[in-house]
Amino acid sequence: MIRAHTALVLVDLQRWIVDRPWQPVSGAAVADACGRLRGHFAAADSAAVVLVRYVRADGADGGLAAAPNQFVPACAARAGEHVVTKHGLDAFEGTDLHDHLRQTGVTKLVLAGLTTAHGVASTAATALRLGYEVTVVSDATASESDAQHREALDRLTALGARTSPVGSLVVSETAGS
Repeated sequence: MIRAHTALVLVDLQRWIVDRPWQPVSGAAVADACGRLRGHFAAADSAAVVLVRYVRADGADGGLAAAPNQFVPACAARAGEHVVTKHGLDAFEGTDLHDHLRQTGVTKLVLAGLTTAHGVASTAATALRLGYEVTVVSDATASESDAQHREALDRLTALGARTSPVGSLVVSETAGS
């Protein structure tokens, strides 16, 4: 099966982040696209889903229980999904993400969420350095501007990541099942 050893990693889909203005698509559109990806990946027993959230280390944002720090409903954690709490941009820094992925045999990551130029790019760059195959879902992420979004995708491609729109990924994954 194509998705064996693959994890879908959804980055920073919390209310306060999704509700900010993003380009080239809105945070709500990113969350919807991530929900579509998640539904597709969750349907395969061989694919892992990881949710990443950012909270301030000093608790000044109210911590994990604060309403703005909750995942948007379409991306709330479900049974069997691993949740990573980070305090910076990179989902690997100071978390158990790499250990969790290694223990579950993951070698390929599909990344989506917010923002292309920050949390997604930092996490993707570290994943590439750690030897993961990385695909960034181009229409399931956004940034402060369309130019910043495209520049981040170009930078990640230059580092060795692939980019793919949701539709192509879901179609190719379905065709290979």
